[in-house]
Amino acid sequence: MNKIYKLLFGAIIALPLFASHAVTVGQMAPDFTLKSFQGSNQRLAEQKGNIIVLNFWASWCGPCRKEMPALEQLQNKYKDLGVAVWGVNVEQESQAGREFITDIKVSFPIFFDETNTISKNYAVAAMPTTVIIDRDGKVRHIFKGYKTGYEKKYAKAIKKLLRE
Repeated sequence: MNKIYKLLFGAIIALPLFASHAVTVGQMAPDFTLKSFQGSNQRLAEQKGNIIVLNFWASWCGPCRKEMPALEQLQNKYKDLGVAVWGVNVEQESQAGREFITDIKVSFPIFFDETNTISKNYAVAAMPTTVIIDRDGKVRHIFKGYKTGYEKKYAKAIKKLLRE
């Protein structure tokens, strides 16, 4: 019985350590470098001066599939203003994600976080999760899940950041 209490106590003590790594609005976005599906290496920290719409998704996620065309429209509408959409697939087995991207053909970079390192750094707990990062590299908005119309929220957030 004492072992159980010690384990539970240890878990309770450790929770704040893990929770303190959760990304919150106003924090600097955790940096990462990944090779995109399109073949180029991209580093988030090198994007300062641009607004990044970072979307975490999975091929098995129905709302993610619905959201991709809306993200493509955002990319096309705002790319000339210094806004970039980046998609991060969170599946450890990336083949289904690769097939999905081949079918829908988006123009924005797609990355595969097969070790879930990036999604853990961003504390992704819902699919999809969209994080909007400002020109200084700070997290300004976090949207969990997707329903038709969320792209209007993304556009509103982008427009506000463009005016700053």
